[in-house]
Amino acid sequence: METKTAAADASPRPRFVWLRRIARALLWCGLGLATVWAVAALYFDVRVSWLRMPLAAAYGLGLLAVWVWVRRPWKCLVTAAAFALVLAWWLSLRPSNNRDWLPDLAMLPYADIDGNKITIHNIRNCDYRTETDFDVRHYDRALELDKLRTADMYMVYWGSPLIAHTMMSFGFADGEHVCFSIETRKEKGEEYSAVKGLFRQFELTYVIADERDVVRLRTNYRQGEEVYLFRSRAAPESIRQLFLDYLQRANHLREHAEWYNAVTDNCTTGIRAQRSTAERAPWDWRILVNGHGDELLYERGLIATNLPLAELKERGHINARARAADQAADFSQRIRQGVPEMNAATASDHK
Repeated sequence: METKTAAADASPRPRFVWLRRIARALLWCGLGLATVWAVAALYFDVRVSWLRMPLAAAYGLGLLAVWVWVRRPWKCLVTAAAFALVLAWWLSLRPSNNRDWLPDLAMLPYADIDGNKITIHNIRNCDYRTETDFDVRHYDRALELDKLRTADMYMVYWGSPLIAHTMMSFGFADGEHVCFSIETRKEKGEEYSAVKGLFRQFELTYVIADERDVVRLRTNYRQGEEVYLFRSRAAPESIRQLFLDYLQRANHLREHAEWYNAVTDNCTTGIRAQRSTAERAPWDWRILVNGHGDELLYERGLIATNLPLAELKERGHINARARAADQAADFSQRIRQGVPEMNAATASDHK
């Protein structure tokens, strides 16, 4: 009787058995995901193209053999060590500003900031005939920070309603706008891929452009892209700080190239990342699934809330107005006709 009682006491309690099983399952899920990522990193990011498939296959098949033939805990240790080696190599890959870039991305913008006086260099304003046939043009512009009035957000949908490209446009007292588009800086022959964007395939760039360029390209020349404009309700000091944040980030990228990442540093997460911790908005899943970003802005009162969101979005759909305005000098004013503005109290703060 005593022997049976001692044996029962020595056996693990059911709760701890389940905890160990859950921990083991999580460990193997983590190692499995790490292995899939490492195989993909080798396939996409090895710089010698003919080595990519053999190395990725060798890595995957080698670890499969380890999982079948090697006993625990060695199989876990070997898998983790192999992943660590690939991660260390991957982190060693360095971005560059010296590549054979596409013509419209070859010239990096930058700004001279002297108190209230700002001069932006290399503002892009391409002359498009089609999406792929255009003349690249740039110009410089002197601005006064105290004449900055508005910050508007564009959301561009091209397929899934879950994902959008976002752009920020800043308006000045003279009616002109400066638009920022966070993009991949592609080389000649490269095309964007969301999967490749998860790896070290593209450098990051902040395109600073005339709205007749980056907006009109998406409304008038690219097929299947729908563009929505939302007017901001941010306070003047927040708008100025955000504008300066964009310029300082562009200046930094001109001197120090960085990698684009489709999750951690893209057109939307980059906006949040460049804010200081105190100014950074609380995290929300719609920052990643940014096709729902308009819902987030609406809930937080950062865009007009005196209309239902569906109506606000419909009135902010600018494709038809942009096609009608086309190359008009007052393009920015014409595409904003009918787009709900800030409420009167907030708008008066900008006067």
